[in-house]
Amino acid sequence: MTGACNSLLLAGREARRQRLAVTVKELIGPYTLLRLERGELEPGLPGQFFMLEAPGRVLPRPMSLCQAPPGELAFLIDSIGPGTRALCALVPGEAIHVFGPLGNGFDLDVERPLLVAGGIGIAPMPYLTAALGDPPTILGFRTERHAEAGRLLPGAEIVVEPRLVTELLPDDPGDVLACGPEPMLGAIRRLAPRAQLAWEAPMACGYGACYGCVVEIGGRYRRLCVDGPVLRDAA
Repeated sequence: MTGACNSLLLAGREARRQRLAVTVKELIGPYTLLRLERGELEPGLPGQFFMLEAPGRVLPRPMSLCQAPPGELAFLIDSIGPGTRALCALVPGEAIHVFGPLGNGFDLDVERPLLVAGGIGIAPMPYLTAALGDPPTILGFRTERHAEAGRLLPGAEIVVEPRLVTELLPDDPGDVLACGPEPMLGAIRRLAPRAQLAWEAPMACGYGACYGCVVEIGGRYRRLCVDGPVLRDAA
């Protein structure tokens, strides 16, 4: 059910929009792993995102790419609002428009990568760990049920609240690449000032036109869809 593909050149990089069919839906703890046909879309760099059409909603939703097996794009979704609930309600055979890849991903030219994620911040980590050759990874979750998502990264160290991922950071953490809630990212930035941090914000367009994703980080205002979502040295 793959549809026609339209492309747009953004900051010198091509993003494409295409209607793609759902191939598999898998529940992982409270999360939903949604696999779509890849069509003519490129997966881009780990940490970049795609805008997924949310059925019945006016605006699409930004989602990090979780996995990129041959012929597919997979997204891990936390059903927390009307848009994400609509995406999680999709079944194999249904199709939605997908636009991307967008934004800036992680810089993969690192010597000693250490991946750190909290909650749904695990979403880009399977694709990232595949690109970096299975580096050490630390994951933190609110509950044991949320921690079921850790099976997407079998070799990871996992902590559940009240323990924090920062408790497992070594004194010399190397090159930290992290994604998670803002308090976690702020704590990591204090411990590892050169860390690459993937931030989150609501987005309406995904390419800088609406200014809906402007956030203040380290005293500076950033449009996360074009300046990020991955930022380095955000202080």
